[in-house]
Amino acid sequence: MLRYIVRRFLHMIPLLIGISLISFFIIQLAPGDFLTQQALNPQVSAERIAQERARFGLDKPIYLQYLMWLKSILRLDFGYSFAYRLPVFTLIKSRLYNTFILSLSAMIFTWVLSIPLGILSAVKQYSWLDKSISVFAFLGLAIPNFFFALLLLYMAMKSGWFPVGGMYSINYESLSLGAKIWDRIYHLILPTIVLGTAGMAGLVRQMRGNLLDYLKADFIITARAKGLSERVVILKHAVRNAVNPLITLFGFALPGLLSGAALTEIIMSWPGLGRLMLEAVLKMDLYLVMGSLMMGAVLLILGNLVADLILAWVDPRIRYD
Repeated sequence: MLRYIVRRFLHMIPLLIGISLISFFIIQLAPGDFLTQQALNPQVSAERIAQERARFGLDKPIYLQYLMWLKSILRLDFGYSFAYRLPVFTLIKSRLYNTFILSLSAMIFTWVLSIPLGILSAVKQYSWLDKSISVFAFLGLAIPNFFFALLLLYMAMKSGWFPVGGMYSINYESLSLGAKIWDRIYHLILPTIVLGTAGMAGLVRQMRGNLLDYLKADFIITARAKGLSERVVILKHAVRNAVNPLITLFGFALPGLLSGAALTEIIMSWPGLGRLMLEAVLKMDLYLVMGSLMMGAVLLILGNLVADLILAWVDPRIRYD
């Protein structure tokens, strides 16, 4: 297993280089950049723009710009943000924790509810419970994420039960440690529901479909014929096999949450990485966009690795040499 993990990490290097190469040249296809926008400002002189281009190497050919950026990445220097006047790594680090908290809570919310609901829906096939869960799942797939977020914000504003946006209260610094923790959780509830329900509906349907297929399998019929209880047959044999395809999807959940969190963070005023990525794209901040893209690529690759390891742990038939 250790050799497999080391080999996967070594394979990450050329893969990340390829992703960075394609991303860099695609971004360069867009007309203009941040300094082009600044040139439209009459208060910024042409000499100043030329100095900035020379300073960051933007006056050089595209391939040289990429090689310079790649060389700095090897030193863990992600470049400099033109818009924020700060190192890219500093900006990403300051927002990554907030997005990690939101994404982790949304992932826990999604998987903890999706698996049991999918099991209930399959076991009680065609019952009122199955139909109710199916209606809930289809509504979750049909309702746009941004509309659901706006709806929850409106309900929170009218009821006063939950805070309308933000990550903490105005008097956060004056609160005790326990009150600070509760304040963070309190502000996390609505964004978690919005981000979590986006993926939960699909997982419920997939879990239901997988489990229904396995409940008709020969080994399940054999287990019942041996006199095993229905609970053991379903949970120990059917569910354990039905959940394997969902574990594979876990590898795509991390970057999916990262991209989905952008819209949630904007609507809910959550200061996270997704919101920073969108601002970087709108401001044509080259190095901040590249740093954000590489972060998403790393999350995707690591997510797939974690999914493979979890799959090997859950299913003893799978072994990596």
